[in-house]
Amino acid sequence: MAHTAIGIEEVRAAAVRIASHVHRTPVVTSRQIDELTGATVFVKAENLQKVGAFKARGATNAVLLLPDELASKGVVTHSSGNHGAALAYAASRRGVPCAVVMPTTAPAIKAEAVRSYGADVVFCEQGEREATCARIAAERGAHLVHPFENPDVIAGQGTAALELLEDVSDLDVVITPVGGGGLCAGTAITVRAIRPQAEMIGAEPLAVDDAARSMSTGIRQPRVERPVTSCDGLMTNLGELNFAILQDRKVEVLTADESEILAAARFHLERTKQLVEPSGAVPLAVMTSHPERFRGKRVGLIVTGGNTDLSWLCRAREACPRA
Repeated sequence: MAHTAIGIEEVRAAAVRIASHVHRTPVVTSRQIDELTGATVFVKAENLQKVGAFKARGATNAVLLLPDELASKGVVTHSSGNHGAALAYAASRRGVPCAVVMPTTAPAIKAEAVRSYGADVVFCEQGEREATCARIAAERGAHLVHPFENPDVIAGQGTAALELLEDVSDLDVVITPVGGGGLCAGTAITVRAIRPQAEMIGAEPLAVDDAARSMSTGIRQPRVERPVTSCDGLMTNLGELNFAILQDRKVEVLTADESEILAAARFHLERTKQLVEPSGAVPLAVMTSHPERFRGKRVGLIVTGGNTDLSWLCRAREACPRA
């Protein structure tokens, strides 16, 4: 199967390749998170990464691996924001053109970030992202760097977990958000190779629960149409390649509802002084939604990004007055 071509060797090679282009983000602890969850929690702060999200890892690895002939024609992708900014950043580092197709619902702050790295932004409706991206690729002769179905992107994303396990080697559980599944797949590859006894969990909004249903049924489920959630970075359906990797590495996907996600994002901001976008707060929300699963354990959370306009904060205050 295709997924067997991506292993810990590819993740380790990606770590070396991208080292001078991305941050080695800190692993932080918080007594307040430990008290909230009843666990000992180690937060891999990818909200402090280049472009404000873990996506810089995979995009940079993929762009650096492109042959010169392909790279010279430019790159294109579709993204709600973070992968688009990451690809624009990586393309700027290599000096090649970049175009990013974004849904009209994408936060303005994310579109502005993509433009700030010199990329062209093309807007479309949410359900037309792939078709629009294919059109732009054909018109410009640009190479598609898929946000989560690209093996080089997956290997690059796995480097966050590689650093986490180098810093904290004895984790009982590793949790990462899951949307398209690139980070979750790369993390699962890394965790199973280095800390095989650890539980590997994907965290997903209940409003976009196709990954949870896919893993529980063993059949990849279609995307949730028109989901209502603040987690704009997790609205894509689980990719086919990543589904195979998650099945092979025995990943469980747990969900949290919108109120728990907003409460977790607010908790990160007000109690730990970390700006975390709702998509990145889902791992903490899963812990508070399923406390019995994690009590007394050593848990690694990959907080994926901090790119947000804070429009969710008023809703979070209503959802969680206790924070």
